[in-house]
Amino acid sequence: MTKLKGNKKIGLALGGGVVLGAAHIGVLKALDELKIKVSYLAGTSIGSLIAALFAFGKSWEEIKEIARELKWLDISRVSLSKYGLLSNDTIGNIINDSIGSVSFNDAQIPLAVIATDIVSGEKVVISEGSIAEAVMASTCIPGIFNPVEINDTMLVDGGIVENVPTTTVEEMGAEYVIGVDLNSKLDNKKPENIIEILLKAFDYALHSATKLQTKEAHFIITPDLGSYNAIDLDQIPDLIDKGYEDAMDQLREIV
Repeated sequence: MTKLKGNKKIGLALGGGVVLGAAHIGVLKALDELKIKVSYLAGTSIGSLIAALFAFGKSWEEIKEIARELKWLDISRVSLSKYGLLSNDTIGNIINDSIGSVSFNDAQIPLAVIATDIVSGEKVVISEGSIAEAVMASTCIPGIFNPVEINDTMLVDGGIVENVPTTTVEEMGAEYVIGVDLNSKLDNKKPENIIEILLKAFDYALHSATKLQTKEAHFIITPDLGSYNAIDLDQIPDLIDKGYEDAMDQLREIV
């Protein structure tokens, strides 16, 4: 663990975790209270949504209000295509309604969004073009959501290649990298439906890879979210509080 000293440019990497992503809002609150300024942002999956809102000037309080008003049908709708069970088109609507139809060039904080080319399996770092399209691509969990096509490339959830994009934010120019891993402590609850089964399988596949991918980061925040599940939106207020409490406890080690 490296102490945060001087005026280093800090990069924040927000990882995936579906509804668990509400904990990111609590992390942003902790960073604000500790006066830790973020100079670069990278996000994967739900982390890309929170990162995008923050990069365009939304405070943690404003993002909290956006999250608290969400309903499951706001972020997914049934779309039984050959590629997925659900469509996440309305993720784009959330972006457009909250910050407008914006592009990466308009961001107040430099931002990158991670997706996966499902044809080649390669990591795709999106840093130009439509924010809404990039976030929609990054949140496309394979088998659940329909892929998004950008520049003739079929894109799905970036968690497959970099669930906590610490390497990406470092490559952007960050001198001190802080990552947020929402899946460090997985729950052992029995899945109750097909969506939970698919999400659990996805999380287990990412768990070991994330540890390897983040080992070079200066600091990883690991909220203990083992008692929460990834799809219940009623948990959002508690997840925000838990993210804040654990982030404050852990960040005090470096400030």
